Amino acid sequence: MDSSEASHHPYWPRDLSIPTYVANDRSMSEILVFLFSVSGLFMLVTWLITGQATSRLGAWRRLAVCWFAVCGFIHCVIEGWFSLYYDIIPGDQRFLSQLWKEYCKGDSRYAIADNFTVCMETVTAWLWGPFSFWAVYAFLTNKPYRFLLQLIISVGQAYGAVLYFFTEHRDGYAHSELGHPIYFWFYFVFMNTLWIVIPLALILDAWKHLSAAQRQTDSTKSQKHKKN
Repeated sequence: MDSSEASHHPYWPRDLSIPTYVANDRSMSEILVFLFSVSGLFMLVTWLITGQATSRLGAWRRLAVCWFAVCGFIHCVIEGWFSLYYDIIPGDQRFLSQLWKEYCKGDSRYAIADNFTVCMETVTAWLWGPFSFWAVYAFLTNKPYRFLLQLIISVGQAYGAVLYFFTEHRDGYAHSELGHPIYFWFYFVFMNTLWIVIPLALILDAWKHLSAAQRQTDSTKSQKHKKN
């Protein structure tokens, strides 16, 4: 393989062959501003809605609902785009494809339609995405299954993120410029660690509420049995 042909892209390993690659015409700042602006807008709107809809949600719970709203956007729209167009993204110039090409600087598995990333992102997009919006609705309307939804979504997210890191660890972190402050530490490590740390906190929170509900049910049954 000709080295100049293999490395006309910015991804690692440098000899990775991506013959259809076309360089982005959008800057990194444009792409990141879009991502964080839209995510921030989802958080702001959800925060305002949770404040207007009911007084029973405390600050922590409102932040958790905001998290699910942002997850719904990222899973359904951004990861949904990857699950649909993963095979043409390297040469595509539509905005969300360029967003993915920028992220590929932190993990080039997305540029080569790696089997794990395609399967993981497809499950995330079409399962955890809609479930996240469902969780927002469940908390706003005080549905009895809301903490069960929180538990299911959070376990799925944490499990996927752990596998994401572990599979790349077994590959020797070959798909990123190891140690790069933006591409490795920010794109690859920080942005994905969020889907371990926050879901773990929400798993513990759901565990606490579901356990309390079960204790109450057991106590009620015990009292009824004594009366009988």
